Amino acid sequence: MSYSKFATVALAALLFWGCSSKNEVPYIPAKPAHQSYGTPKGGARIHKATMRPYTVNGVTYYPTVVAVGWKQRGIASWYGPNFHGHQTSNGEIYNMYEYTAAHKTLPMNTMVKVTNLRNGRSTIVRINDRGPFVSNRIIDLSYAAAKDLGMIGTGTAPVELEVVGFDSHIQNVAGKTPSQRPAPSVTQAPVQEVVLSDFAVQIGSFRRKRGAQITKERNALVDGRYKAIVKEFIVDGAPLYRVWLTGFRSEAEARDFIAQGRYPGAFVVRN
Repeated sequence: MSYSKFATVALAALLFWGCSSKNEVPYIPAKPAHQSYGTPKGGARIHKATMRPYTVNGVTYYPTVVAVGWKQRGIASWYGPNFHGHQTSNGEIYNMYEYTAAHKTLPMNTMVKVTNLRNGRSTIVRINDRGPFVSNRIIDLSYAAAKDLGMIGTGTAPVELEVVGFDSHIQNVAGKTPSQRPAPSVTQAPVQEVVLSDFAVQIGSFRRKRGAQITKERNALVDGRYKAIVKEFIVDGAPLYRVWLTGFRSEAEARDFIAQGRYPGAFVVRN
């Protein structure tokens, strides 16, 4: 399981959450009578705190604003009984029977449609935790959500994420079965404007401008969405030309791209 006590403790300090002693019995939430996304822990102060950069295991993550329609593919995992009743990164109490999930950079209370690419089954979850802090995994689902997707036995599954709303409001989502429909209290949400991140990936550095230009031309548009640019810097009194790939929607997406190993020595930069 990838639940992170590090992230929880860090955010708890920011929000002045009270810490219970080891001798106290944690509150164990009951199974909801109907499908539930839980009760969001709101407020501007909490939202601001959970959007701050944070570091886990030496890696810094930058929560990123996204829009309805934003998508991401990768591996999903799930967490259940061992964390049932524990505090999440935004101060809520984790209930494994509610439709919630952990993501490294999506804003808290983002509503995400998760589709299991093995069997086509999908469900919707609300982000209320940080994680998973395991290589190549992009989301940690509650027990209820993982059960809907048919991945309890396997533990992990390849999935596609799609942002479908915010703060328990959901856009119309095609291809859902009746059992996967939102709870009656969920309402429609207006489409939100996309705010792209300022993260890029450096793939080369040259003293000669021509070398940088050649690299830019060879990587003009990678994967149909990452555009190469040349940035000029003065280092040790001389020009240095760096080639960056831009268009990444989050720091996590940039790191996942680097992990593919297509550009040896590549690293994340701020555009």
